[in-house]
Amino acid sequence: MGTRVLHARDSGTLRICDVTVLFRLACGRVQICLVVFPVSASRSCPGSPAVRADSRCFCAFGFLGALPIVYSTLLCYPFTRSAALLIYIVLSSYAIYSAITARNNVRRLRSFAWQALFRFSFFLLRWAGVGGGSPTSLRHFLTMDTLALLGGVINITRIPERFRPGLFDYWCNSHQIMHVLVVGSILYLHWGVLDDLLWINSYHCPLD
Repeated sequence: MGTRVLHARDSGTLRICDVTVLFRLACGRVQICLVVFPVSASRSCPGSPAVRADSRCFCAFGFLGALPIVYSTLLCYPFTRSAALLIYIVLSSYAIYSAITARNNVRRLRSFAWQALFRFSFFLLRWAGVGGGSPTSLRHFLTMDTLALLGGVINITRIPERFRPGLFDYWCNSHQIMHVLVVGSILYLHWGVLDDLLWINSYHCPLD
């Protein structure tokens, strides 16, 4: 009995470490990327290296941000979890390629459609009570994706500069508003993953 309890504790510690590593990847260097590159990208021509680097930042956030969500949702199903992570990596790789090679912002936003639908399916699993995860983290993740989507829509519709050309060239343009919303999205990812980490620390998967 003591060995089983010790094994459960070790397993729980390893799971927390796994999610923490994924979380650090999603919210660590990506934050720096999202803050540094917009300064040069907002003053660069479409297709320039700065704009391509800016796109890669968002691709990295969209890709890495969902990994801890998938892991926590399928915590008690190791095989399904591994398969889901592999499928998501493949979808994300295609989305990254499509976004970087897209010729306009509309196509770039549409590149993430399958990736977003895959992530949303895990939100449905949590809402239905089938998947794992903290009961309080789902609202954070939904807010995260809502802010990211809103930022993307504002960026491709060029609001507010389309109504007053030249007035928002340096400040408060759509690109800068998008980045502010995405930084807010990262904060909600942070809060959601923290809730999941606390849940993992106290949850034990049922024994078969």
